[in-house]
Amino acid sequence: MKTFCKDYHLTEEIGRGRFGSIRRCVNTETGEVLACKIIHKADLRDSLDRECLLNEIATLKYVCGHRGIVELRDVHENDECLWLFMELCTGGDLFDKIVEKKRFEEKEAAVVMKRLMETIGYCHRKGVAHRDLKPDNILFSSNSFSNDIRIADFGQAASFSPGEKMSGIVGTPYYVAAEVLQGKDYNEKVDIWSAGVILYVMLSGIPPFNGDTPQEIFEAVLRERLRFPNESWLTISHSAKDLIRQMLRRDVLRRLSADQVLGHPWIVENCSEVFRR
Repeated sequence: MKTFCKDYHLTEEIGRGRFGSIRRCVNTETGEVLACKIIHKADLRDSLDRECLLNEIATLKYVCGHRGIVELRDVHENDECLWLFMELCTGGDLFDKIVEKKRFEEKEAAVVMKRLMETIGYCHRKGVAHRDLKPDNILFSSNSFSNDIRIADFGQAASFSPGEKMSGIVGTPYYVAAEVLQGKDYNEKVDIWSAGVILYVMLSGIPPFNGDTPQEIFEAVLRERLRFPNESWLTISHSAKDLIRQMLRRDVLRRLSADQVLGHPWIVENCSEVFRR
C-alpha cells in the first residue's frame, strides 16, 4: 500500500462527524477532490462505537455501485486515526435545504423522494436496512437541486435475509419508527417510516410527531395520531397526504415498500416531466 502522505493532501475542514472532522482533500496522483472523514480512535468511547464504525465501512463496500449511495474510495489506518476517503458532495445535506427553503414545492419533494426510494429499494434488495434515515444523512452531489442525492452514514445499518426480523433500538428522534420504540422485532420497513417523516417535514416544515425532549418525541410517536394541521397543510394535495399516511402506517404489513412508494400516483405524476427530460 502506498503511504498515506504520498496519496492525499488534506485541506480545509468542511464539516464535523460523530467521531471527528471531515476535510476536503486531493488525491495527489489523480487530482481528484474528495472528502476525508478523520476518526480519532481515542474519541471512540467503547467497543460499540468501534463496531458502528467498522459496520459503516463494511456496508459501504457491500452496497457500492449505486449512484444514490456516497462512494467510499479508500481507507487508511494507523494506531491513532482512521481516514475514510469518500466522494465529495458539494451541495450540502437535506437538513440544510429544509432550513433554507422552509417548505418544498410538491414537485421538488417528489423528486427527492423518488431518488431516495430508488436507493433504499436497492439497499433492501441487497438485504441492507439503513435504520437511521434523516435529512442530515441525505447529501446533494452538487449545488444544483436537479442533481442526484447520496445517502450517507451507514453506521447503524443491518443486514437481513428475506423475511428475517431485526432488533435493537437505533435511529434518531423524530425519524425512528414506532415498532423500534416499542422494542419489537422489525423489518426493513423502518426505513419507509423514516422516509415518510422526512417527506412530511419537507412539505410542511414541521415534524409529524413533536416534543421538547427525546422522550417526549418518542411518546408522541407511540401515542399520537397522524395529523395534517390546516395552517401547514391547507394547500398541499390529498395525494401527498395519502402517500404519507401509507408510509407512516403503524401496521407494518400495510405500510408501503420502497417499490410501492415509487408506484404511488403522487410520485409518478410529480416526477413524470422531470424524469422524461
